[in-house]
Amino acid sequence: MLCSPQEELRQMLQVRFHGRGGQGVVTAAEMLSIAAFEQGRHAMAFPSFGSERTGAPVVAFCRIDDHEIRLREPILTPDVLIIQDPTLLHQVDVFQGLKSDGYVLINSTRSFDDLGVGDIAKKFRHERLTNVPATEIAIKHLGRPVANAVLLGGFAALSGLITLEAVSHAIREKFSGKIAEGNVAAAAEAYEYIRNELLELSHAQAD
Repeated sequence: MLCSPQEELRQMLQVRFHGRGGQGVVTAAEMLSIAAFEQGRHAMAFPSFGSERTGAPVVAFCRIDDHEIRLREPILTPDVLIIQDPTLLHQVDVFQGLKSDGYVLINSTRSFDDLGVGDIAKKFRHERLTNVPATEIAIKHLGRPVANAVLLGGFAALSGLITLEAVSHAIREKFSGKIAEGNVAAAAEAYEYIRNELLELSHAQAD
């Protein structure tokens, strides 16, 4: 049985981040946990064990719940996939274990078909799968291709499970000064980008 975002908010949410060393994947999970705390929920963020050298595949996890979280195992059946580096799509089975009603957010300007994962995407709910040009947005606001906070803004719009305000709070907890404000602005742009994408999809389905 598929859950609405409101029902999902009352259940444990399991988020898996895929990226490469040096892209801020672990920091993204930590910021998501801070955002969840800001909304009055329990959260736990942790990386996978293994190499985190620059360029190597990295996985990080975040669990969010209304109750204290005791699980510390890697997330094998995620509700959410956030993929910071699309080159991993054909190197790692990033979709492994994703629930049938799960969310997928990919850092890319290309469609799922163009990325070569269109057939896989058909197994999941179309309106919960999208991409956002997070790297380009990050460069615009930060001058650097660090897309982790940008993707959190996009995820807030895609899922409705976390607010943009909570994401902004988390960014300011992790960063300061111009870096913080640049990331906040980038996350807000990604939020609006995804909202517009979802609105267009809704109109297309209505037609």
